Amino acid sequence: MSDEGSPRVAGAVDGAPRERVKPLLRVRQTREFEPEPPTEAELAAIVDAGRWSGSSANEQPWRFIVIRDRATLRALHEASLPQTRGLATAPAAIAIVLPGDERAISRAYDEGRAAERILIAAHLLGLAAGISWIRSAVGPTVAPLLGLPDDRFVRTIVAIGHPTEAARAPKSAPGQARLPRDQMVSEERWPAG
Repeated sequence: MSDEGSPRVAGAVDGAPRERVKPLLRVRQTREFEPEPPTEAELAAIVDAGRWSGSSANEQPWRFIVIRDRATLRALHEASLPQTRGLATAPAAIAIVLPGDERAISRAYDEGRAAERILIAAHLLGLAAGISWIRSAVGPTVAPLLGLPDDRFVRTIVAIGHPTEAARAPKSAPGQARLPRDQMVSEERWPAG
């Protein structure tokens, strides 16, 4: 087996494989955006990345609503603060709409996969994105803003745009944004002690 495909000890990650995944390590949550909106082509590409996400049994339970209207974005922002603070300046957002039936909780994994793909797609296009969370208590306020039927709900809205200079600035010192690898990764079993 090649060096790149062989198993490694938890602390040993460097070289070519790490360089190839580096773009994923740079995807960040952004909550402050410039007024310039993403282009139609950029939004279409981002939605397609979400649409092509995997789902349990290929059910594809989500539907997506692209939101550009400032009044709607502002109302969504105000509905669920502080979890929606990124919508205050976002020039666009994508709401992930799910069926509101007995499987709604089990579909949260599929929703998370789609949301992460949307974040990554925005990053790959030189844009930024951030997840806004719609608490269940404000669902009845959000549903009419998006014209949702009674059997659908939104829990995740991804704000998309060009990040401000402040949003681009590192929030932590280099190498300090995550716990050390040896505190997060173990081999074969939960660490003793």
